[in-house]
Amino acid sequence: MKTANTINIKNRKAKFEFEILDKFVAGIKLAGTEIKAIRMGKASISESFCEFSNNELFVINMTVEEYSHATHFNHDPKSARKLLMKKRELKKLEKEVKTSGLTIVPLRLFINDRGLAKLQIALAKGKKLYDKRETIKDRESKRRLDRIKKDFN
Repeated sequence: MKTANTINIKNRKAKFEFEILDKFVAGIKLAGTEIKAIRMGKASISESFCEFSNNELFVINMTVEEYSHATHFNHDPKSARKLLMKKRELKKLEKEVKTSGLTIVPLRLFINDRGLAKLQIALAKGKKLYDKRETIKDRESKRRLDRIKKDFN
């Protein structure tokens, strides 16, 4: 299955808006039409976030467009989807979120070697405006250095 490895949907805003502290990989509980739409690349995690409900972790606001070849059994594009992780990891994440006010943010959605949809999530801390300015400044100085090195060689 060659197309399975090419699906890699990223949340580009996450690294700019948040300071990433720890990363995890979680499975996603999906309906049949949802996984088919994801395999076609029709999903977005740019405005999504994760939330606990009854000791279970859900990804909220993840958009999976409706599958074009489905009948009236198609899925809801913005529904909350359950994330599948070990209980130990869930307890650790829930404790961190409750005690230190951190957030769980999806970084990328991908299909693994076995054809299963996985979501890479991160325990993150929101950046302040001055932190974002610092990030932009570092990025621009790195670009300048790369240009100088290229011209020098």
